[in-house]
Amino acid sequence: MNGYDALRRIGLPGLLRTMYRIEISGAGRIPAVGPCILAANHESLVDPFILSTATPRSIRYVAKSELFRRRLPASALHSLGAIPLNRGAGDTRAMDAARRVLEDGDVVGIFPQGTCLPFPQRPFGRGAARLALATGAPLVPVCLVGTEKALRPHRVRVGLPRLRILVAQPIQVAAQKVTIMAARELTDAVERAIAELHRPYGEPAHAWIAT
Repeated sequence: MNGYDALRRIGLPGLLRTMYRIEISGAGRIPAVGPCILAANHESLVDPFILSTATPRSIRYVAKSELFRRRLPASALHSLGAIPLNRGAGDTRAMDAARRVLEDGDVVGIFPQGTCLPFPQRPFGRGAARLALATGAPLVPVCLVGTEKALRPHRVRVGLPRLRILVAQPIQVAAQKVTIMAARELTDAVERAIAELHRPYGEPAHAWIAT
């Protein structure tokens, strides 16, 4: 049993749903079996744990390699099955590891913005799209609403925040040669889908803008 399964066994997803009053819409759109890629906006360090409440399936997250530099966080991330990625370096080793997860029929989670830090703009990277194009795995856009408040309860007037997980229809992708244009178009489609889900809740938390 890995750390991810252990957290599920002790009931962490249910605890998070209660604690943060998580509302989930469209969970049935996440495939119950077979490979898929979940691509979500990134607003908080707790996003991987929040997103895990949307499906009973284990999610193998791609995480920036900087998080693996210290022994304790690295040990925890490895136990959770996280895949380290050197951002901006065309990390083929990380993509190969993620591809193997999908070939085994499992779920890969990616936050295309790469960081939850409040930079003025955090554009979506093309890693999730490239992985989908290379493998033919369906790409599922997911919008996380309110998670930027999860570690800042003092910003909420009454009680803990109500967080929302909104799941879009999967984007079916045929396995094909990965080109910059195809990856850019698919990334734009994911970003538009997430932005459309977020529209009823106002401006995105950290000013990401769909192209």
